[in-house]
Amino acid sequence: MALDVAVQMDHISTVRIAGDTTFALCLEAERRGHRLFHYTPDRLSMEGRRVSAAVEALSVRDVEGDFFTLGPKEKRDLSEMDVVLLRQDPPFDMNYITTTHILERLQPKTLVTNDPASVRNCPEKIFVMEFPDLMPETLITKDPNEVAAFRRAHGDIILKPLYGNGGAGVFHLADGDRNLSSLLEMFGQMFREPFIAQRYLKDVRAGDKRIILIDGKPVGAVNRVPDAGDARSNMHVGGRAEPAVLTKREEEICERIGPALKERGFLLVGIDVIGGYLTEINVTSPTGIREVKRFGGQDIAALFWDAVEAKRG
Repeated sequence: MALDVAVQMDHISTVRIAGDTTFALCLEAERRGHRLFHYTPDRLSMEGRRVSAAVEALSVRDVEGDFFTLGPKEKRDLSEMDVVLLRQDPPFDMNYITTTHILERLQPKTLVTNDPASVRNCPEKIFVMEFPDLMPETLITKDPNEVAAFRRAHGDIILKPLYGNGGAGVFHLADGDRNLSSLLEMFGQMFREPFIAQRYLKDVRAGDKRIILIDGKPVGAVNRVPDAGDARSNMHVGGRAEPAVLTKREEEICERIGPALKERGFLLVGIDVIGGYLTEINVTSPTGIREVKRFGGQDIAALFWDAVEAKRG
């Protein structure tokens, strides 16, 4: 069954194919004979209830430096598509939220994944707070006094923006670090939203495990080890990927959160676990599937399209 698939993403020319999940999904879609169409969020339009975009037919190949071909731009009614992949990267700002309102109009005729209403209603660093017993101690606030009290209670903390991504703006403040006040002033000037303080987990030196779930079920994992001089394990900022398997504790975490993911229409999710603690639930454009396959794990792109085809069948 060939499907017409529109991919809403950052421009494909900007991706690094060796580790890009969206590119892997496109490769598998094309291998199965699905027809791909590419567009960036700024090309999305809504007139009345009609949702359209200036799309380009897309062909992909796993060749560094020559990995895509785009056809001419053509305005298309997205309700003509079988599937829309919501895959642009954060920041999760009002522009991102607006696209979810627009794409929501396409359902149920067109399958939009991940479900745009659920993406909008479950910001990644807030949604995870529904499972406080699985998390390290975490505070969301813009009140400097609350952050100072939190650090007095927990010693070393991580401070990061509420809607950041890719490790940007993540700071490790050791107990007694005198930069907290200045850092909070800077955050207050940079961000209108609250920020997050979280108890520092020393186990991050051994890695921050990314676990991929398809339709609420774990299907693979990769460990991301931070550089010796960095507190962040994100591969965007130099974290090293290693093969990984799930521990019993991690299986229990997946079993707990899986029904909530499935209920909200989150078909592809990446969670982060450090030392047995759940720290984030990534639902916008989670990454990691190419690394899992490279280390001998499952072909998660194939599992994803199996799930999509089942829903469209």
